[in-house]
Amino acid sequence: MLKSVTESFARVIHGLTVEHLTDHVIQRSKRMILDTLGVGFLGTNTEVFHKASEYSKIYSSNVASTVWGQPDLRLPPTYAAFVNGVAIHSMDFDDTWHPATHPSGAVLPVLLALSEALPPSPKCSGLDLLLAFNVGIEVQGQLLRFSKEANDIPKRFHPPSVVGTLGSAAATSKFLGLSMTKCREALAIAVSHAGAPIANAATQTKPLHIGNAARHGMEAAFLAMLGLQGNRQILDMQTGFGAFYANYSPKVLPNLDSHTWLLDQQDVAFKRFPAHLATHWVADAAASVRKHLVTDRALLPIDRIARIVLRIPDVQYVNRPFPDSEHEARHSFQFVACATLLDGSITVPSFHKCQINRPQVRELLSKVELEHPQDNLPSFNTLYCEISVTLNDGATFTERSDTFYGHWRKPLSQEDLREKFRANASSVLSCDIVDRLTEMVENLEDLEDCSVLTTLLKGPSSPEMVSKSI
Repeated sequence: MLKSVTESFARVIHGLTVEHLTDHVIQRSKRMILDTLGVGFLGTNTEVFHKASEYSKIYSSNVASTVWGQPDLRLPPTYAAFVNGVAIHSMDFDDTWHPATHPSGAVLPVLLALSEALPPSPKCSGLDLLLAFNVGIEVQGQLLRFSKEANDIPKRFHPPSVVGTLGSAAATSKFLGLSMTKCREALAIAVSHAGAPIANAATQTKPLHIGNAARHGMEAAFLAMLGLQGNRQILDMQTGFGAFYANYSPKVLPNLDSHTWLLDQQDVAFKRFPAHLATHWVADAAASVRKHLVTDRALLPIDRIARIVLRIPDVQYVNRPFPDSEHEARHSFQFVACATLLDGSITVPSFHKCQINRPQVRELLSKVELEHPQDNLPSFNTLYCEISVTLNDGATFTERSDTFYGHWRKPLSQEDLREKFRANASSVLSCDIVDRLTEMVENLEDLEDCSVLTTLLKGPSSPEMVSKSI
């Protein structure tokens, strides 16, 4: 048995095959892929995406990959992965796992960019993509389980910028068929690319964490292919990957014959609106309280509300009493509560500047107080939200949410996931292409050539695209 944690990871990356994939893992990962594509397409409409793509245009290469939804823009694979990763996280609409991270955004853009850039022979199949995708997800989940700190919503750094970078390196290594030694080197190199402080949450810089994780992981694998070497014990050491965690306690992974996928054991959360996951409990509880205050199509009686109390975990970077931008509003317990009370639900337009600055929203925000019950721990697996609204006459209405619809304990139905994808992707693509992509992803294990998939990602339909996708 291997004594090195790093060697055991390299062995798993190198040794896993499509035969190891289970039906459960395939189905769950296809849902993740569909959702991630949708939020990525929607994200191409954002200011931060356009800034990232302009930056990436300064690089040129003989090999180019598609930028999703941009038929006239192709970039070197690393930068295509970067800008597509930025798009995925540009609105904080991508999937979330426990321990806390956004697993798909650092992996899927890498594999789609590579599948287009690699030589046409041999063809990369849908199963090849699914295997590499799940290797990238698995590596992230295993690394997160080496630290008790990782169970909590982060306070110091943004997890996708750390584990996502290694997930990208692992997925790239698997997709390129690197040797066990090269897989190990890719992980070592990726650790030196990893990390981003949580202080940049709620700013335009936060989406770059996902884009950088995708790009840096791919670059790490490329450098490993060229013979660059790193520390062979990088995942074993407190001064290696353990530098990111105060209580890092790594363990050697089991042999392949006893391998079980973490995704088999726990699903991911799919968001119904684009904001920090913790705010989804707030929206759920606020919608329930609103039913006590509003009947039929009447307006919320703002002038009768004296006090709004949110009983939530103590997560400081989501404590933003008066957000000034869309990014701050997406990271504000207070804003999501007030917008839900006012409108009944949260949607993509809820975070537009004109919606954030409504006088009614500002008046409600001034009435919000936060409480942090000792039993309400900052973990996506255990947290709850309780909201109490007290009226001027003293009447108080209280509702609590323990699990919102979309959480891994209460997953979205396949039809609702499709509807989310359609709504997001149709902001860029034609209805015909959206339907074709949906069907293709839902049957990804049967796809013989992934280049057909990447052809559909380019954007508006053309005769060439239609003929190739039939």
